[in-house]
Amino acid sequence: MPLSAKLAVRADMTYGTISPHLFGHFAEHLGRCIYDGLWVGEDSPIPNEGGLRTDTLEALRRLGAPNVRWPGGCFADDYHWEDGIGPRAERPRRLNLWWGGEESNEFGTDEFLAFCGRIGAEPYLCANVGSGTPAEARDWMEYCNWAGDTTWARRRAANGHPEPYHVKWWSVGNENWGCGGHFEPEEYAAAYRRFATYLRRLGGGCRLVACGHSTPDWNRRFLGALHNWHLLDHLSIHRYYSRGHQTEFSAADHLGLLAEATFVGEDIKAAADALDLHVGPPGGTKSIGIIMDEWGVWHPQAQQGLEQINTLRDALAAAYVLDTLSRWCARVTMANLAQTINVLQCLIHTDGPRFWVTPTYHLFDLYRGHMGQEAVRLLADGPQVPVRRSDGREIQVPLVCASASVTPNRTEMHLTVSNRSPDKAAECTVTLTGCPPASGVEGRILAGDDPALHNTAEEPARVVLEGADLRAEGDTWTWALPPLSVVGATVKLG
Repeated sequence: MPLSAKLAVRADMTYGTISPHLFGHFAEHLGRCIYDGLWVGEDSPIPNEGGLRTDTLEALRRLGAPNVRWPGGCFADDYHWEDGIGPRAERPRRLNLWWGGEESNEFGTDEFLAFCGRIGAEPYLCANVGSGTPAEARDWMEYCNWAGDTTWARRRAANGHPEPYHVKWWSVGNENWGCGGHFEPEEYAAAYRRFATYLRRLGGGCRLVACGHSTPDWNRRFLGALHNWHLLDHLSIHRYYSRGHQTEFSAADHLGLLAEATFVGEDIKAAADALDLHVGPPGGTKSIGIIMDEWGVWHPQAQQGLEQINTLRDALAAAYVLDTLSRWCARVTMANLAQTINVLQCLIHTDGPRFWVTPTYHLFDLYRGHMGQEAVRLLADGPQVPVRRSDGREIQVPLVCASASVTPNRTEMHLTVSNRSPDKAAECTVTLTGCPPASGVEGRILAGDDPALHNTAEEPARVVLEGADLRAEGDTWTWALPPLSVVGATVKLG
């Protein structure tokens, strides 16, 4: 017997606008993310645009990547940006303190900002607080953004970009509770004030991001010691999760990974509660957003270079995270999957000239239709299974999950629906209220017969998107979803 689920879409009840920035990405100088994955150099036989891999650029352009965070991660805590500008042959070679090996600095600020420009993404820069200084950070902002005739503006022009880059997003440190200096929250609040004072003075409309933590105590203590709310625009948090082997996992581990992904919603709520306590709820004199600028699966097998196999199971767990971000779109202003290429839950793998995308890449493609639309309430009544999480708590894990959004003029609705059961099909009955009836649908499906299914260099199309045979007419209809599947559909209204 197939599973039975009811999805009640209330288009008259909205959560807010789903910012495209919720579908953002992260590129760190770690393993082969930058070198080989993104940058091959202008003299490489691998096709490139100014040293940037053409296949990577084209894939991220197709995906509509809204932003990319750089240069880390822990790498940012020991990165001095001036090492990465000017003639490449003259750039100093440094030890990569956190991830081993040596950093050539061949890929630096101007190369990263050129990359963002080519894929149409906004850059999100992470300043070095752990081993850097406020002066170093403000000089970096001046190099990127100042339109005048200062020494740093001249250096930028001499390096091939006379016009300012207008970088908007700036993180004041990374994981300062750990690799970013092992600060106590009160110590970081003092450091944040110093850095942000100068960045705010120079940056005008720039958005400043403070380093938060998934433990509520850090956020409460940091916010309680900061006070200077005019210096803070966003608070960041991170969440990684895993369960079992990357490919050789049990049915229990399949469900367990889905359970681990539920930490994301709890992290967001804890950060929101801390902000409400110290700053006040949104709509007051100051609203501070939440950014989850590192998230994803981190399998135990991700060792040297943090490369891992990315499976259909990983994509199904990520679907729940994207659904969660949609529901929290009024509070979460950005999110960044870790990481873009070759590292952790990446979108893209490369191996020399070979190139292939992961099931997670296809998942993000299915969710593109939500970008910039209004998230509407969706009540899912379907099968759940009890699973014990890594914190010892037993929770009910839904096997059918979904998100819905509508265009501002209510002429289209985008629906993403996941059947995460490993062995049972699902009949999902969708009911609409608060909008015109459905008059047609177009959709695609991501599916496979094994949760461990993944693409490889030899078989790059084992997991692909295919057209979905769907019907949507009137106020109610039923979709049949195979096991281990995600559907993305655009429903015509009226």
